[in-house]
Amino acid sequence: MSLKKISKDQPENFKFNSKSLIAAEKVISNYPEGKQQSAVMALLYIAQRQNDNWIPLASMKYIAKMLNMPYIKVYEVATFYTMYNLAPVGEYFFQVCTTTPCMLRGAYKLVDVCKKKICKNESKLSKDGKSSWMEVECLGACVNAPMIQINDDYFEDLDPQKLGKIIDQINNNQKPVPGSYRGRLSAEPENIRKTLLDNNNA
Repeated sequence: MSLKKISKDQPENFKFNSKSLIAAEKVISNYPEGKQQSAVMALLYIAQRQNDNWIPLASMKYIAKMLNMPYIKVYEVATFYTMYNLAPVGEYFFQVCTTTPCMLRGAYKLVDVCKKKICKNESKLSKDGKSSWMEVECLGACVNAPMIQINDDYFEDLDPQKLGKIIDQINNNQKPVPGSYRGRLSAEPENIRKTLLDNNNA
């Protein structure tokens, strides 16, 4: 899996727009006086949402001033957690889980689909600039393996054909439906079977 990279192309300035500023101030207000720095993770996420799904260095400096904390501490948080993107990832960011349960259920076949339909290289934008993909560690949906995360949504119980259709929908400006692609509700058995109560399904 590739290491997280910081974009070489950086905007000179950054500041929250009115919507983001309201959201940031609301988060900061949740913390007692002197503890506002605890809002750093939420503010980084707000910055990422505002800035086309990635966090520029200028936004880290902006957040550091807003929270009255050293810039390096904001940088440390942003570079530590995988949920923060430090380079452009496109409007649709595909995170393919390849940890053991997903790997055993065919995760690398999903990687092959991403290589074919998005970009041959991991963490590189597609030709139209709309999408990118990368391998990630466990996303916590092992029961529904193999699965991927696209932006904030989980797509579970996948196979190469189903993922291919999801990518085609996105390329055709359609919004794919998140969740299980084998008809299960959350992580329940398929067809909502009650295996401990129904002897026929034991």
